[in-house]
Amino acid sequence: MSITRAGCAALDAADPLRDYRDEFVLPDGVVYLLGNSLGALPKRAVERVAHTVGVEWGRHLGASWNTAGWWDLPQSTGDRIGQLIGAAPGEVLAGDSTSISIFKVLSAALRLRPDRRVIVCDAGEFPTDRYVVQGVAATFDREIRETGPERSLADVLGPDVAVVLISHVDYRTGAIRDMTAITEQVRAAGALVVWDLCHSTGALPVDVTGVDFAVGCTYKYLNGGPGAPAYLYVAAQHQEAARNAISGWHGHAAPFDFEPDYRPADGVRRFAVGSPPVISFAALNASLEIWAKVDMRSIRAKSVALTELFIALTEGLGLELATPRDPVERGSQVCFRHEHSYPIMRALIDRGVHGDFRAPDIMRFGFAPLYNRYVDVYDAADMLAEVLGKELWREDRYQRRLTVT
Repeated sequence: MSITRAGCAALDAADPLRDYRDEFVLPDGVVYLLGNSLGALPKRAVERVAHTVGVEWGRHLGASWNTAGWWDLPQSTGDRIGQLIGAAPGEVLAGDSTSISIFKVLSAALRLRPDRRVIVCDAGEFPTDRYVVQGVAATFDREIRETGPERSLADVLGPDVAVVLISHVDYRTGAIRDMTAITEQVRAAGALVVWDLCHSTGALPVDVTGVDFAVGCTYKYLNGGPGAPAYLYVAAQHQEAARNAISGWHGHAAPFDFEPDYRPADGVRRFAVGSPPVISFAALNASLEIWAKVDMRSIRAKSVALTELFIALTEGLGLELATPRDPVERGSQVCFRHEHSYPIMRALIDRGVHGDFRAPDIMRFGFAPLYNRYVDVYDAADMLAEVLGKELWREDRYQRRLTVT
């Protein structure tokens, strides 16, 4: 059966999530398939940030640390995020960046396994994860062991492994890893596991029950904005023994006693470091108000439908599908390999279809079910066919690599 734009419009009319699109600022003439890199702007974030700047900061000044709840933002926001990943209250802390969060939980995990010297990560892991692993290994005099196409996790686990860092959804291919099975496998080897949830939170149901540590960002599917606070999860069972290597005063047991020596706060608060970015928190919390109303099962169902549609519409275009064909194994993105992926993506963006490129040869299209429509998928596939069919990507201007790809 052929797929028509009218048929896609009918799907949009019946979509139970259709009204959420009105919550976001989406420019006319743009098909935005980049929610897996930077989520669209929630309209309510504009008003919330203006209030934080104009009223809380402008009028109430420093009193807002108490009256507006600024001091508690890392924990109150963390609990909101925790509801999206299956965490209990008090297990998630928001703040800092993903990279800093990885450093904090990795170093804490190493101290919980002091007699083990190996950190395991995937050879194809997201660069910041790998870079932080390298920094942690150098700082704490540990060894790195990699998994990859020729070395499975089972091959590298052993009595010397302290912690495994792994992404729930692969950033290049969108492949989902089995969180429950891998966590049990790592635990059986006596090691701890840190999950990177950057490409899964807000895209599919996540349940960190049984997980030791996790980290994630909020500027992708959660629409927190560029530079939005990241978050970390520390299972309640580890909180008393876990230690934050960056012992900042916001993680002190009694910060306003101004004691000369550090004493960690109880619970996940000990992983706080410095002052929270209050204005960024304002934008993030505005978006989280939307997410509090959303059924993640509906998000996942629409994500599967959108990605299935895009794959069906792009068959026969001469692209190699890098994403798992089985939707059970696929996150909320569709990725293709092509030797000219970079100029193809540049040409698409110039024509209003926004995705991104990841070296060496991958085009990524991220689908955000809160605001992406079925007609968006149809139009994106139609434009991709035109760019490829007419070889519009061959223009000289598309051959020069920009800083951000």
